[in-house]
Amino acid sequence: MKRLQHRLHTIIYEADTPAGRLFDVLLLITILLSVFFVSLESIESVSNVYSEYLNIAEWVVTILFTIEYLLRIICVRRPLSYIFSFYGIIDFVSIVPKYLSLIIIGTNSLVALKALRLLRVFRILKLAPYIGESNALLKALRASGRKIFVFLFSVVILCIIFGSIMYLVESEKSGFTSIPSSIYWCIVTLTTVGYGDIAPVTPFGQFLASIIMVLGYGIIAVPTGIVTAEMTKNKNVDLNTQSCPYCMNSDHKEGAIYCHECGKILNDEK
Repeated sequence: MKRLQHRLHTIIYEADTPAGRLFDVLLLITILLSVFFVSLESIESVSNVYSEYLNIAEWVVTILFTIEYLLRIICVRRPLSYIFSFYGIIDFVSIVPKYLSLIIIGTNSLVALKALRLLRVFRILKLAPYIGESNALLKALRASGRKIFVFLFSVVILCIIFGSIMYLVESEKSGFTSIPSSIYWCIVTLTTVGYGDIAPVTPFGQFLASIIMVLGYGIIAVPTGIVTAEMTKNKNVDLNTQSCPYCMNSDHKEGAIYCHECGKILNDEK
């Protein structure tokens, strides 16, 4: 039984074997097809004509995902670690709406939950050709997290200051009815979105708006520069796809024998 669990775990959770890579590719194709069917189902003209075929296709996909969900539970030593993991919850939520439609009327509104299956596409990053790039990006994002937080906090402070000034400068007729609405305008302007629902009319207000617009271009570039700088530092990344069958952690060093999270052996076939 344990050998079967180990074999299934290697295929389903890891991508460093031909069988594991094939499983991930087939899973990716199924996920994309599922999202495609859900998208077609939301188009009324298509749904009215092909509703029966779409329903059959959706049931086939749901059954396949259900089998995969059960296999993922079976092949881990601690099933709850998968069931309550991020992907475990996503997997469960994405298959439940179809079964609920059998017993509860009016659950068609839950069809949007099926689109959560698209989040499972991130599993494709465990494929060998992409594991290095995804690890490098994640490592850079983690390393630059504090810098980006400080930067964003400074931006929020600037928006509060400029928004408060604009509230004092402009009148309610131009849309600056309160400090929160003025801060909203500042955020929209600073991010170069520019909805146009609120606009300054006084010369000084337009002058401040011009400064905020120019600052917006520089502010957009700062987080990109922070992450890029971290990525140039981290050139050596691990290409390990091993997933712990006990705690589900997959962030292991190359050649690791034991899980650095729970201490259990990674390749326990016995």
